[in-house]
Amino acid sequence: MRTPDLSADVADVLVTAADIQTKVAELGATLSRDYAGRELTLVSVLKGALPFMADLMRQITIPVQIDLMEVSSYGGASTETSGLVRILKDLSSSIDGRDVLIVEDIIDTGLTLNYLMRYLRGKNPRSLKICALLDKPARRLVEIDIDYRGFTIPDRFVVGYGLDYGEFYRNLPFIGVLRPEVYGES
Repeated sequence: MRTPDLSADVADVLVTAADIQTKVAELGATLSRDYAGRELTLVSVLKGALPFMADLMRQITIPVQIDLMEVSSYGGASTETSGLVRILKDLSSSIDGRDVLIVEDIIDTGLTLNYLMRYLRGKNPRSLKICALLDKPARRLVEIDIDYRGFTIPDRFVVGYGLDYGEFYRNLPFIGVLRPEVYGES
């Protein structure tokens, strides 16, 4: 694989860093209001959602706990889901009786999140909701109810703010569209 060029490989910026921070602040305020008087457990889906969860939890003004899961439906540098979902890292703590919010970077086909919702419901949380930074409904294969949504985006291959291609580009502060020639489409 060639060495990525973080600026040249991005065709255009879809969501700016400033827009992301504004939206994250709005989501944090909404969550603080909606869960007032309760404790909330944020479950980040690694690796892509980590920057979003880190920023989001700093905008929430109620007590929060965090946990991390790693779930995979992609293989290597693939841009398409395999349809096979695997849990690579499970929760560290029990969510029994807790208010749980899954924090996702992007919802694409919905297959991974659908699997994860069923899996976590089996752990008996008091409530289980979804907060996604990006929603790409054009690719949805299963219905997903997104309780808290950042941005709805078109069907383009995006990187940045945690999203990667081949484990690179996660550190970009914005959501950018990767040039097709970088990931093998022409």
